[in-house]
Amino acid sequence: MSNVYEERATMIAAGELQWFVPFGREHCKSHPSAVNLQLRQLQPASELWSSDGAAGLVGSLQEVTLQERDKECWQLRKGVGPADNEVEFEEELYAAGNMVIWSRGSKNQASYVYKAFTVDSPVQQALWCNFTVPQNKKDGTEVVEQTVCIVQNTCVNVHSVSGKDFISPLPFQVSTLWPTKFGLLFERKNVASEDPVSPPREPLPTVFSMLHPLDEIAPVVCRSAGPFEASRVHYVSDSTLRIVFSSCQPSVIMTYDTVQCTHTVWALRKVTAEEQSMVLKYAHQVTTPQNLMVPGILSLHLRGISKMDSPASPFHGYSLQGQSRMTSSPGLHSRTHSPSISNMAVLSRAHSPGMATPYFSGSQRFNATCHSLLGRAQSLLASPNSSFSDSTAAPEAEPIVPELCIEQLWTEALPSYRPDVSPREKSCQASKVFITTDLCENKFLCFLVESHQQLRCVKFFESNDPSQLIFVAATTLPAKDAAPLENNDAMLVLEANGSLVLYTGVSRVSKVFVSGLLAPSLGLSSTTSQPCTPVETISTPAKAVGRHLSCLEEVVMPSPVSELKGSTKHHESSWSWPEDCTFQQGAPHVLALRDPVHNRVTLELSNGAMLRITVPGIATSELVKKCLQAIKFILPKETAVKVLIKWYNIYNAPGGPSSHLEWNLFLTCFMTLMGYNTDRLSWTRNLDFEVPLSPVIAPKKARPSEMGSDDDWDYQLGSDYHNQVESRRLASSLHLEPLAATPCMDDLSAPPQLDPSAPLFPHLPAVFFVLHLVYEELKLDDLMRKGARSLVVMLQQLARDLQLKEYIDMYWRDYPSFIKAFKECCVIDAAPAAHTEQMIRPSFFQTEPPCVFRWLSSCLRGNAVTPFPYLPGICERTKLLVLSFALYVIGDHSAVTSDMSKYLAKVSAGQKKHADDQLLRRQSSIKPNVPCCSLAEKLVTWLTSSGFTLKDLESVPFGVALPIRDAIYQCREQPCSDWPEDVCLLIGRQDLTKQAHKATLLARNKSSVGTGLTPEAPAASEADDEEDGMGDVDQEVTRLIWSRDLRVQEVRRLLQSSRPVRVNVVHLPEVSDHEYIEEKENKLLQLCQRTMALPVGRGLFTLFSYHPVPTEPLPVPKLNLTGRAPPRNTTVDLNSGNIDVPPNMTSWPSFHNGVAAGLKIAPASQIDSAWIAYNKPKSAELANEYAGFLMALGLNGHLTKLATLNIHDNLTKGHEMTSIGLLLGVSAAKLGTMDMSITRLLSIHIPALLPPTSTELDVPHNVQVAAVVGIGLVYQGTGHRHNAEVLLAEIGRPPGPEMEYCTDRESYSLAAGLALGMVCLGHGSNLIGMSDLNVPEQLYQYMVGGHRRSHAGVNREKHKSPSYQIKEGDTINVDVTCPGATLALAMIYLKTNNRSIADWLRAPDTMFLLDFIKPEFLLLRTLARCLIMWEEILPTEEWINSNVPQIIQVPASEDVNVETLAQAHDYIIAGACMAVGFRFAGSANSDAFECLYKFARNFMQCLTSSTPTVMGHYNLQTCLSMVLLSLSMVMAGSGNLRVLQLCRFLHKRTSGEMNYGFHMAHHMALGLLFLGGGRYTLSTSNSAIAALLCALYPHFPAHSTDNRYHLQALRHLCVLAAEPRLLVPVDVDTCKPCYALLEVTYKATQWYEETTVELMAPALLPELHLLEQVKVKGPRYWELAIDISRGTQHLQSILIRDGVLYVKLRAGQLPYKDDPRGWKSLLAPSVNNRNPEVRTFKPEAISTFTSDAALVSFAEYFCKPAENMKHKQDTLALFSAILYECVTQENPEMLPTYIAIDQAVQSLQRGEMCETFALWQIKLVLELCESRVLQERRRDPRGARGLLLSSEFLPVMKCSADHALDRWLYDNRQALRSYVSGQPFADEWDTSMLACFLVYHSIPSVTKMAATDLEENSSFPELLLRFTQLGVPVRALLRVAPLLLKNADPSMGNGVACAIPIF
Repeated sequence: MSNVYEERATMIAAGELQWFVPFGREHCKSHPSAVNLQLRQLQPASELWSSDGAAGLVGSLQEVTLQERDKECWQLRKGVGPADNEVEFEEELYAAGNMVIWSRGSKNQASYVYKAFTVDSPVQQALWCNFTVPQNKKDGTEVVEQTVCIVQNTCVNVHSVSGKDFISPLPFQVSTLWPTKFGLLFERKNVASEDPVSPPREPLPTVFSMLHPLDEIAPVVCRSAGPFEASRVHYVSDSTLRIVFSSCQPSVIMTYDTVQCTHTVWALRKVTAEEQSMVLKYAHQVTTPQNLMVPGILSLHLRGISKMDSPASPFHGYSLQGQSRMTSSPGLHSRTHSPSISNMAVLSRAHSPGMATPYFSGSQRFNATCHSLLGRAQSLLASPNSSFSDSTAAPEAEPIVPELCIEQLWTEALPSYRPDVSPREKSCQASKVFITTDLCENKFLCFLVESHQQLRCVKFFESNDPSQLIFVAATTLPAKDAAPLENNDAMLVLEANGSLVLYTGVSRVSKVFVSGLLAPSLGLSSTTSQPCTPVETISTPAKAVGRHLSCLEEVVMPSPVSELKGSTKHHESSWSWPEDCTFQQGAPHVLALRDPVHNRVTLELSNGAMLRITVPGIATSELVKKCLQAIKFILPKETAVKVLIKWYNIYNAPGGPSSHLEWNLFLTCFMTLMGYNTDRLSWTRNLDFEVPLSPVIAPKKARPSEMGSDDDWDYQLGSDYHNQVESRRLASSLHLEPLAATPCMDDLSAPPQLDPSAPLFPHLPAVFFVLHLVYEELKLDDLMRKGARSLVVMLQQLARDLQLKEYIDMYWRDYPSFIKAFKECCVIDAAPAAHTEQMIRPSFFQTEPPCVFRWLSSCLRGNAVTPFPYLPGICERTKLLVLSFALYVIGDHSAVTSDMSKYLAKVSAGQKKHADDQLLRRQSSIKPNVPCCSLAEKLVTWLTSSGFTLKDLESVPFGVALPIRDAIYQCREQPCSDWPEDVCLLIGRQDLTKQAHKATLLARNKSSVGTGLTPEAPAASEADDEEDGMGDVDQEVTRLIWSRDLRVQEVRRLLQSSRPVRVNVVHLPEVSDHEYIEEKENKLLQLCQRTMALPVGRGLFTLFSYHPVPTEPLPVPKLNLTGRAPPRNTTVDLNSGNIDVPPNMTSWPSFHNGVAAGLKIAPASQIDSAWIAYNKPKSAELANEYAGFLMALGLNGHLTKLATLNIHDNLTKGHEMTSIGLLLGVSAAKLGTMDMSITRLLSIHIPALLPPTSTELDVPHNVQVAAVVGIGLVYQGTGHRHNAEVLLAEIGRPPGPEMEYCTDRESYSLAAGLALGMVCLGHGSNLIGMSDLNVPEQLYQYMVGGHRRSHAGVNREKHKSPSYQIKEGDTINVDVTCPGATLALAMIYLKTNNRSIADWLRAPDTMFLLDFIKPEFLLLRTLARCLIMWEEILPTEEWINSNVPQIIQVPASEDVNVETLAQAHDYIIAGACMAVGFRFAGSANSDAFECLYKFARNFMQCLTSSTPTVMGHYNLQTCLSMVLLSLSMVMAGSGNLRVLQLCRFLHKRTSGEMNYGFHMAHHMALGLLFLGGGRYTLSTSNSAIAALLCALYPHFPAHSTDNRYHLQALRHLCVLAAEPRLLVPVDVDTCKPCYALLEVTYKATQWYEETTVELMAPALLPELHLLEQVKVKGPRYWELAIDISRGTQHLQSILIRDGVLYVKLRAGQLPYKDDPRGWKSLLAPSVNNRNPEVRTFKPEAISTFTSDAALVSFAEYFCKPAENMKHKQDTLALFSAILYECVTQENPEMLPTYIAIDQAVQSLQRGEMCETFALWQIKLVLELCESRVLQERRRDPRGARGLLLSSEFLPVMKCSADHALDRWLYDNRQALRSYVSGQPFADEWDTSMLACFLVYHSIPSVTKMAATDLEENSSFPELLLRFTQLGVPVRALLRVAPLLLKNADPSMGNGVACAIPIF
């Protein structure tokens, strides 16, 4: 037999032949040539790449002519698509002329153009390259940018897949570009002409790198170390090195030395900081010529600065094999300076005239040698010993920092040098280099030396440091060409004689036969040539030829298959050529191979054509692949390669088996390799007629017909499957005769023996054990169970021959009917004892067979378990499920982290061990970044991190899957809201999955947060509605929040300013027409005061509600100041000249209108600098609006995108409004960042921040005010000392001489105070480093007055001379400084509860002092004092009144000024009300609301009473406005109806003293009330309070141009206090907002305990820091808790994304909108219904419970009573009940489990269970019910759910199973007794049921029972003890005991069996 295993000349057939023509060539024929000059001038090159003829509009463009075929080039690669797209496709990059075509195509899709590019000059090279772009500097994440690089003569065009285009100019001529892991490598071209007299100088680098298209081209450094020297780092400057290969994975390059004729492999990596400094420091060590290195000069060359020549340096910084050598390469001494690349666009730079550097053309670059006589005549070269003189040279350029480093890994051995060796014999440069892998994962670097016709293969592997590769022995193969086949772990080699040979690594596999080609050696005779093939059949690419070629159907080739049988009977007859076949001597032969992708390769033929072939794979069946993997894993590598090659040849023989016979072939092949004679085994002999394994394949018979024949039926009846499985059922239904088993006569005569010389004979136990583990793995996959049944046949044979009784028993228990049949017809093969010694029993071999079901069962029963063996990388499912049980059932938290080895024993084969150990360690150290509490959560997160999905779970057997499903269901009920998307997908919560998906999108792309809801365009009620600027407020959400009235429409009506107002004036008879017109215009002027104030409120109402389209300008509603007079609707206009209209009246209202329009833009919108500039209006009258628009962009954070150039462009225009908007905008956008560039921008506009000697700039006063506030914003909360000092001084800035600083001083002083407060916000007394400034004392002085201190600081000179306008003397003007100082104190000491400072602010308690304070200042002092004493603010009337001093409440004497007291009282009350507003801003606190509402009503009554009050109308109106604003602050975003009524009432009042400022206050209140359309509310953080103080300063402008006391632009800063807090539940199925009940838990505070309130969402949440938890409450929706105690980030991210919280409606429930009270729910009626059939519901009703198509179909086909189903009523009822249970309990995934249990029990009852697989699952389910996990959960007082399965179903099933087995036992006691005593079975016994009984009752095997020595006279207690030790349950013992007890009464067993059926 030994000859069977010898190597033979074998052959395999290639498949899928296709003629190959590059797709790009075909496409170019129809592509217009882009050579027209007009086109060149019209468009830059980057825009010219186009698809089919898009550039064909210009001129008459000629066709591309491709006569110069040698100019075209192409390359193919495997397709790189998205991760979820698993389709294999090919990509082609074709370049010809000026065009590059990138195309894609796959087996099932024709090629198509993916991108086409056209460039200016001929393409020199086109290649793919991936650049890595750092995404996040914090966590170091990188994004890979896929690009195509097109090399032209002077530049490289880089086009990325994402649409970015770059052009990188080349500073020198490039020979080749190489793609690497990090970016591009450039190899500089060497020009051969060199000036011989040129002085020697340092060689310039030859290899450069570019890590990103925008980076500079940097030289590559080399780290080399000789044998006796330390490592040196220097530039790669050896011109004799040529790069021949680069690879990304691993990151290596290969070079060829043209002098020494050797190849070297280098590792390519990023340079280290130490290496950078080593290279760069040479530039500064310039004392001796030896130390002078390249960097300085190089950088000047690269950057184009003219530089002196360096002194001569004999030293070359290059060493190979430790030898330094001089090279006379021409390129080294080139002197021409390169154009700059530091700025990629600049291609040349002017040189200084003193330097004699000639002008050079772009083509000269680094390579021309241009010395000038003048340069030499001046002899500027220093002597070699002098230092390098730089005095006359251009300034020193900083050297270019190298990015990449190469380090030598391996060098080819030098050819032995002999004088007689001709140059030809030296190794030439490799023409092709590639990396290939063999079948055992060994890696080889192969390079083809064409001159020697050799392929040299160097084996390498990774060392412990993954970046270091170790290269070992090199092997040489004879080859003319070669190509790797990645998918096959092989390579195709073209030998010198023209034959194609397949190699794996360096092992020869076989020849490859290609139909239609001249095959040089067929083995028949050397002269016989290949018959001609009709090539027409394969001429079109679309029609691929099948694997079994047509020529092989008729012409039979000699078979290359090794003789497994030793039969040659077909040889002579089979070789007969057809008569009509002509012998064609000139058949084409293969010249070269190219373009290998996957397992396809192109053959270049001698006739110029190209043929693409596919080399077949090693296996197609999953089962065979798994077995091969396992065998490969366990065998030594050499044996493994031999065995796999053997299998490959047999499997792929020409005309080999089709895939469904693959397993039979595998069996025969491997049984033979193990030493079996497959002819002698009956079960393998049956396979022979299926797979002809003769050495010569018989001529194929013509197929009879597709209809089949009688033979098929005979085969079916004779098959094992029929005998063992189907015979009884099929025979009974078809009334067939029972088949007699054919006796195997020849087997009895001579028992077959194993051949010990077989290659796998020594490894038999190891192979058997790994195949057994594969069998266990297959049992855990429902889809592979057929494979397990196939494998068990082979395993039981091996187990018999290895005499492993335990294994045979286990296989019999698994497949009783199969194994019984084999037992009958197969003689146990006995190997001679001498040979068994040759067998190696590996250490991991276990005599106790590992059974995964038994192991899991032990877990569930709580028994101790041993580690389960598994094969890493092959038995992954075993590992996953074993560890899942260890974690969830045993309850070991560390099972999936540190203690894996406690439950898993890894089978190690001595190979791949290292990698897998690392993998195991790495996997165990993966701690999912999810906080876990329960075992269920831990299990689910761990499974997800291991890549386990729902799809995998579906194929896990139902009993094994049940604990995992249980854990999933628990997590589904109580999920964690911030789990990753994969976990949510596994637990089946679509709502959470969608939420997590949004979050991952947000994390991936910070800039595009897209809206959670895409609001539909609102249906406009009138045509004009869209012009009012408020149409973008989300209608769907507002309708849910305010569903009962039309308050949103009312607000839109009140705030619209785009339509004319109604001017209703009664025309009295005595009034003339002219006076009437004047009266109407005066009335209009009054109304316009209101219209002009509306935009401030509108901006707040529409806040962040719009996502602009980047291609359209922002729509800005008009500010319409005209009117319409009834009854004729005549237009009334202010421009008629009848009345005086203030000049510039509309400038500020226009500004506010622009802000309102800009504030609509949501922060998440996609806008850029170009769009902002695009919105700039052409007309000057709209400049104010644009200024406001810019400020708004700052407030929503978009102004940072505006280019600096545009910012300066806008500022230099000198337009006051634009400057104000820009300065405030950029400051708000950079809030608290201390940004230096913005600081410089602001300082120019603040004289105090400029040096005293600077030029006086004429900055408008309002711009100065804006800049000062800007400083406060940029430095908010930083406590910056210098700015604080300057701002403190600026509060009291005296008026200067002439008109300087004399007007509107109040607003400047206030701005300085506000800015100072913001800089030191909340710092209180902890102002570090400012104690010498005495900030609080100075502010107190500003507040109460006193003697002015001398002005300190740099600006004291400016304030020496007094003002000529204002006589203030030496005292502080309190009227100017008090407001700023008061608010500064309030902000510095905000919330500090500092009583001493607060007492300074207390209102005076004597009449004398009261007379000295303006009532307005009392309001500010009261507010300031309360903000400092934050904790003391209470929302009660008593507290507000307590702020009023006693003297005001109860006047002490009669002669007091009543007016003073009344005003003081009201202003103090207003101040206290404002404090309550600030304290409870955005809280909707009902106490605060009621309290403030009462005061607002009081003020309103005073205002509307007819009697004049002592207060004065103006003061009352001011106080009312402040209280109204306070009310709106408390109720911000809530849209409270009572506040809306107050605002509407005040909106209607336009007469009397209602001025512009009051209207502004009232409409701001309205805007705050509906902030952001109800999505936003106010925060009470320090920053928010500062912004609100700036915006709501209680002095409003008297008219529209009034900025004296407060800059109007600051009113918009309240946007900075807005935060999104609206939570909008969105139904995940409909994607529509809906109502959902929320349970909000507050943290305990000093005022209240921890409390829980219920809200109906959409609802505004309280401030997040106050909350403990937010929970979506059942029963309508799936519960979802967001735990805020662990951090608010998750909830904040939801609120930022429009507050969208996805919720999932439970089955059978209706949304609140449709069913407010819950009475229409489908589950509701069943509560009161006592009908017993309530559980069986009508199948039609299912659609309301679930939308799952599978469940609806199940109800349709399995639960509806039909005519032919009448006899199965009980089945229908059962199915309906199961369906009802699954749907209402919302675990539809349990439906298959229920049905599987029912089917299994039924087949058990019928006694038709031929395999015990389903019974094992039932057993696991029942054991889970009794397991510790479930018992603990049932005892849990919190009423947690029990098992997923219904409580009634399982006991019934258990009872049925017990009953069936007990009934069998009663009838077949003898069978059990025979088994227990080890006697043979009688033929008539039903062994299937016996196996079921043994499995179900966990009865151990015979050998185990024999080992425990069960004597016949044992008593029951002894039996109980021994059986307990064996792990047998008591209920099983009660059934078996009667058989084992000697004196037992035979009837006792029946009694026990019947009495205890379900024990």
